[in-house]
Amino acid sequence: MPELPEVETTRAGLAPHLEGRRVRSVLLRRPDLRWPIPPEVSERLPGQRIVAVRRRAKYLLFDTEAGSALLHLGMSGSLRVLPAKTPVREHDHVDLALDSGRVLRFNDPRRFGCLLWQEPGETHELLRDLGPEPLSEAFDGEHLFERSRGRSAPVKTFLMDQKIVVGVGNIYAAEALFAAGISPLRAAGKVSRERYAALAGEAKRILAHAIARGGTTLRDFIAPDGAPGYFEQELSAYGRGGKPCPRCGRPLKQAMVGQRASVWCGHCQR
Repeated sequence: MPELPEVETTRAGLAPHLEGRRVRSVLLRRPDLRWPIPPEVSERLPGQRIVAVRRRAKYLLFDTEAGSALLHLGMSGSLRVLPAKTPVREHDHVDLALDSGRVLRFNDPRRFGCLLWQEPGETHELLRDLGPEPLSEAFDGEHLFERSRGRSAPVKTFLMDQKIVVGVGNIYAAEALFAAGISPLRAAGKVSRERYAALAGEAKRILAHAIARGGTTLRDFIAPDGAPGYFEQELSAYGRGGKPCPRCGRPLKQAMVGQRASVWCGHCQR
């Protein structure tokens, strides 16, 4: 599934092509994705000018005066800006035709993505209970320390809780914990304030670097320009179970933590 850096890379790639453009029409090749596409998308979006392309957690918002189209890429979704006459491929489910003569096309083979609607001045129910953005000032070690008190769940599960902080998915949680020297198995409530400060700092650093490098190339992720991400080659832990630890050379451990595959060094991470 695309994680925050991949979604931010997508947002940054789309913004120059969409902001200031008017939506001429909406073509839905099927009425649903993960959930039914609400009628407002087809009824209220045409004729509107896109004033901003924003990201909240892993959701993209296309803001207009009439409201915002809210889109999630799901497990395998991708967005491309194409000439209007570009032949349709399998799983091309949605087209937004723009006044530039191009279309924003959403392809989603597994249909775990979604296209919904947010009314002006309101916050969609999917966004209401989300935690702070990881690159914002609201996210720091003190926030993690305070929210973790009394929690027995593994710290990796805690870090991936979207009510605690958004967008730190499996890849970047594994990398941040490795960089901070914290075992993913340690109970969240047993991590000290100092170690949470280190973890928050590493999460910010790694996410910012991944965004700068274009995200992580894993199976389905491709940026809007068709280029893959370039962070995969720098991964220290994720997907490297059994391989030598980059620090000590011992084999990295691998197990399921919170139903997600997790890799860590039993020597360097405590």
